[in-house]
Amino acid sequence: MIGKVLNCFCSGIKGGWLIAVVFAFFAAIPAAKAVDDHGQKSDGLKIMEAFEQQASQMKPDGISPMQKKQMVMFFLGVPLLIMLLITGGLGIAMGIYGKQVFMLHMVSAGLTITLAFVHAILGIVWFYPF
Repeated sequence: MIGKVLNCFCSGIKGGWLIAVVFAFFAAIPAAKAVDDHGQKSDGLKIMEAFEQQASQMKPDGISPMQKKQMVMFFLGVPLLIMLLITGGLGIAMGIYGKQVFMLHMVSAGLTITLAFVHAILGIVWFYPF
């Protein structure tokens, strides 16, 4: 019995190595296409160099306004996910286990929806043009 399990496990490892090699091969193809046949840089590579150059010219002591916006969105998104899990847990507790948590579930759902609207509106206003 154990021999069969080990045999299946070992054959799974060989298959996993094959998948990893194929993935590495296909991951290397875009890097090889970054330079044309004539040795010139592609447009995508030129754009990335421009972004790197712009980033190096920024002040190292301060964070950019875009980073501030991303941090605000992150700090809104984390409580949103937590509230969503709490609301779902209360709904499951109420629906499946028959707990009397309807009012707490509704308050949690209201706070979750409010936070979701704020998160969505800020995301659209700040990041839609890009």
